[in-house]
Amino acid sequence: MAQTYPEVGETLHDVTLPNGLRVLIVPKPDYHETYALFAVNYGGIDVRYVPAGETEMVEDPAGIAHFLEHKLFEKADHDAFDLFGATGASSNAFTGANTTAYLFSTSRAVAENLTTLLDFVQDPYFTDKTVAKEKGIIGQEIQMYQDTPGWRLYYGLLGNLYPTHPVAQDVTGTLASIAEITPAALHRAYRTFYQPSNMTLTVVGNVDPQKTLDLIAANQAAKTFAPATPITRGVAPDYDVATILPYRSLSLPVARPKAAVAIKGQRPVKDDQAGTRFQVAVRLLLEMLFGDSGALYQDWYDQGLIDDSFDCDYQAGATYNFLTFAGDTEDPQALSDALVAVIAKGADQVLDPARFARLKQAGLGKYYQGMNALDSMANQLSTQSFTAVNAFELAGVMRDVTLDDLHQAAGQLFDLDAVTVCHVFPEVGA
Repeated sequence: MAQTYPEVGETLHDVTLPNGLRVLIVPKPDYHETYALFAVNYGGIDVRYVPAGETEMVEDPAGIAHFLEHKLFEKADHDAFDLFGATGASSNAFTGANTTAYLFSTSRAVAENLTTLLDFVQDPYFTDKTVAKEKGIIGQEIQMYQDTPGWRLYYGLLGNLYPTHPVAQDVTGTLASIAEITPAALHRAYRTFYQPSNMTLTVVGNVDPQKTLDLIAANQAAKTFAPATPITRGVAPDYDVATILPYRSLSLPVARPKAAVAIKGQRPVKDDQAGTRFQVAVRLLLEMLFGDSGALYQDWYDQGLIDDSFDCDYQAGATYNFLTFAGDTEDPQALSDALVAVIAKGADQVLDPARFARLKQAGLGKYYQGMNALDSMANQLSTQSFTAVNAFELAGVMRDVTLDDLHQAAGQLFDLDAVTVCHVFPEVGA
């Protein structure tokens, strides 16, 4: 099915194949490049589930989704990276809390690279030897992240907010958790989550939509897949503020201290129009209160409380949502106290209507600018494909958000009982 979105000047071809795979194609004839992204609705938090064909809940080691991402590239007689490289394509993959994605960008041999992408992701190959080898490689990656102060600060915050929820676990796992991963566990997770009906293939670029769809459909029709089965996920929602650890401090080899504050969401955010509108309102609220064009940011900057590293963010998944604020500072306690003071106002925030209107326009400008980048468009379409809102509809949602939506978002999220603080201090002698 093809649908045109005049506001963004794009046409989206959205087709679900007989095996359940959803294919999204956006032709961009004026571009030389093509970007493709093959995503699965499975990420770092999905460690508890009922395996396909079974009835009992299991729990996998932390980091298995990321481990699986690494292993799918390696086959018995080749590595998928080499196949992409032979055509001049650039390939990569990433694992987040909720999704895993495999991608390539190229200016030629699109059909060949699409075939490679589909084939290597849909042909798992795990042996005791290759899995053991990968543990050493990922172990080095884990250690690298453990030596990164910002990473430690972020997961320290999440550990405070979610002591028992897997969103607080590093997506790479730990040395102890990846030691437990076996080929059998990888196959079990793969057959449960890597069903075509739980995946989306997004292609954006200089392609003929019908020829591209025909190629993908033929590729899928030539393969044999197990019948689609419902996925029973066992990670429970966590909106309980009673479990929050209010404070944590870390001593790390840093030149300057760091401070971070987080707020735990206490209600679910649905993946429908209302939930999307709420998320847009929250992000506009953050820009209104803490953006670098605001008076508060300038005041804190002049005081030396913050520098250019200061940032804030909002993340929402099916079983969690949270706000984070973090930055380098000479006085971590003063910065976290200043942040908490703003949060304490709840819905009683002073929000200037004129500034709100400007920030909405700026947000729309960034959105349209992002539509000019193939990777940005493809990633947005892919992410939204697992929700009820199309990425090309986001501009309309943003236009509909009101100042009252921002006050309501502040009232819902800004609660001192939901706050945690984390400080990083230089090691003694560092």
